Amino acid sequence: MESKNSSVTYVGVSTKMYLGYRDSLEWLERLRYEVDSRPALAAGRVVPFVIPSFPVLPAAAAMVEGSPLLLGAQNCSWADGPWTGEVAPSMLAELGVRLVEIGHAERRAHFGEDDAVAALKVRAADDAGLTPLLCVGEDSAAAAGDAADYVFRQIEAAVGGDWALASRIVIAYEPVWAIGAAEPADAGYVSDVVSHLRGLLARPGLQGLPVIYGGSAKPGLLPRLGGVSGLFLGRFAHDATNFGRVLDEALLPVS
Repeated sequence: MESKNSSVTYVGVSTKMYLGYRDSLEWLERLRYEVDSRPALAAGRVVPFVIPSFPVLPAAAAMVEGSPLLLGAQNCSWADGPWTGEVAPSMLAELGVRLVEIGHAERRAHFGEDDAVAALKVRAADDAGLTPLLCVGEDSAAAAGDAADYVFRQIEAAVGGDWALASRIVIAYEPVWAIGAAEPADAGYVSDVVSHLRGLLARPGLQGLPVIYGGSAKPGLLPRLGGVSGLFLGRFAHDATNFGRVLDEALLPVS
């Protein structure tokens, strides 16, 4: 994955399990059109990525080839080997996957994945040459400093205190209480939490660590955020034109 620095904005979307196979391919065609319609993306200042469900990955890899779109996966196993029903990071890498989502709130709540499991997966993904997209976030709205402390502890646990490893990940800050809500978390709140978090992460090599926001993110939010490295979109980007609108917001000249 591209070198990560604070001047890069990431705009990504996950389909979760909302789309069937054929619908996923049709949607990916529309998403590719939105990306191809914006040649400024070739400069690399804005990095788009897409995370479809597992069965779609081989076809998706072919569909995004030659475009700025990076391909991601929604999960991975913590190792190769005898893990029935799991998907090894090495196979994802072989398929052309560039980043993998780890520690999403739904995985934590419904599949029992705690910080220890997230740590195993982060290490396995990194060992396979994938960029871990680590999902973190507080369960309920709190003071910005308290929320940042909670998120920092999740990150510290996921990298096992290995801050060199932390420099190779992308953080998806997704307040659990905002996931699936009608509106995203307040822009001022998100900006404050991320500002506090960057203070806690003030270590060598982490100055440009990407921290993107997810949780009912949609067009119109990105320009109102401060210190945030992009958006991780969900259902609002299942209309591909909304993905294009956010790309336009990300491509606006920095004032």
